[in-house]
Amino acid sequence: MNYSYIIIDDDQESVLKTKAMADSFSELEFVASATNYQDGLNLILEHTPQLVFLEIDPADKKSKLSLALINELYRYLKVVPKIIVTTNKKDLAFEAIQYEVTDYILKPLARIDFVKLVLKLNKSNSEHEINSAKQSFVSNEISKKAEPQEIVNKDKPLILCIKSYGDYRYIDAKDISYLQADNNSTDIHLSNGEMITAFKTLKHFESVLTYPFIRIHNSYIVNRTYISRIHNGNSVCYIKNTTTKLPFSKTYKVNIDLIISEFSNENYLEI
Repeated sequence: MNYSYIIIDDDQESVLKTKAMADSFSELEFVASATNYQDGLNLILEHTPQLVFLEIDPADKKSKLSLALINELYRYLKVVPKIIVTTNKKDLAFEAIQYEVTDYILKPLARIDFVKLVLKLNKSNSEHEINSAKQSFVSNEISKKAEPQEIVNKDKPLILCIKSYGDYRYIDAKDISYLQADNNSTDIHLSNGEMITAFKTLKHFESVLTYPFIRIHNSYIVNRTYISRIHNGNSVCYIKNTTTKLPFSKTYKVNIDLIISEFSNENYLEI
């Protein structure tokens, strides 16, 4: 995840030092800088960055830099950038907390402070994506249930009927470990190693199968119940009792994060 930022500081040398420190992190993307309140406000409203590095105790009082800038932003913006205070004084920290700033970094700036900032931002972003994915998933489930043709008897396990030229093949959905796209058909892989081809697209199955079936790739839907391992470094997940490794793509990474989150919310022990 990349974060665009603006620096607002009355000391040009401090601006350059802050930018030099931020430039060593690929996640941080410089937009512009300003040395006074009005120019800083104008830049934020024009570029709407995600982060603002703000000096709140300027040497040049004519610059009018202070926490009051945050109040002004709320007058114009629905989403206010995350404010990172950069200053020499510790005694302004309590007041800054009341303004709900994201971070308070003392000068001279230290690299470890920026490391912590980036980690904090990434963690917050991941949690937001997971929560958004959960909300989206719940909304999709509600939407599916609202469609009469998709309503099934919850008191009985779901059975899929694969029809082909008068042949009716019945499959317990709980026995499906994953589904793989094959052009306009889908290969259904069962936990016993058997594979059955259905002449429906993977998108069709995504629309009719509910949790624990989750899309993880343009070519794969996995039954979360059969996942034994997730390797983020290699972008693969492993299927229980097999040597099968399914890739997951960046597009569906949030679904993988959701799976990891769901595992941790169950009867779970991390060692």
